[in-house]
Amino acid sequence: MDIDFLIIFALVLFVSSLIHGSIGFGFGMIATPAVAMSTDIQTAITYILVPTMIVNLVSILSEGMFFEALKKFWFIIFLMVIGACVGTYLLIYFNSEYFKLLLALIIFIYLLQSIVKIRASFISSYPKSSTYGLGIIGGLVSGLTNVVAPLTIIYTLEMKYSKKDTIQLSNLCFLFTKIGQIAVFVYYGAFTKTAVELSAMSFILVALGLFFGLKIKKIIDAKFYIKILKILLFIIACTLVVDTIDF
Repeated sequence: MDIDFLIIFALVLFVSSLIHGSIGFGFGMIATPAVAMSTDIQTAITYILVPTMIVNLVSILSEGMFFEALKKFWFIIFLMVIGACVGTYLLIYFNSEYFKLLLALIIFIYLLQSIVKIRASFISSYPKSSTYGLGIIGGLVSGLTNVVAPLTIIYTLEMKYSKKDTIQLSNLCFLFTKIGQIAVFVYYGAFTKTAVELSAMSFILVALGLFFGLKIKKIIDAKFYIKILKILLFIIACTLVVDTIDF
């Protein structure tokens, strides 16, 4: 494997986990498009699957009340895993560069939602249907892009969930959809030896990033930090669009 890519990959993992540790979210949303700028999106997802699971597991355990949260959100998680497995199958079957545009779109939705507070009043008016929609559509998007946070944020805001519930739901959905993705990738032989090797390498980088991120959390202005993160995401999303259109 190209040494330049390994250096970039290691840097992306460390910075993404550093940011996640300092503000509580952001690993998948930063790492996936950043790695996808250097390769196709299927490869990018397989390379960061295990690191994503590690980060989300740490976040879940740090929030506490794991089984209570699992009991509360098990049905959404179940539906999302089904959607993620279907999305992963489509990703393997088509492996299109244009899935990068979908990833960029999800990032833009997240950025727009944080600015204008996108409302989706139908969610609270039809909670049962919305739960099915979030589960299946959110899982499908997660399987195709490795990012689903904007959809879960909109859903939890409309359902008036607490910040703790929002974090737990996002992390639980992410964790279990990644397990589903790995199962599909392994079944179709798409989880390569390189992905396994990079996953093994990622443990130390992710641990270091989370450790220093938690240290930084105590001394930084979180609002300013999140603004910087949004600018970074905007640049990454624009780069994905330009690269894909040129492709």
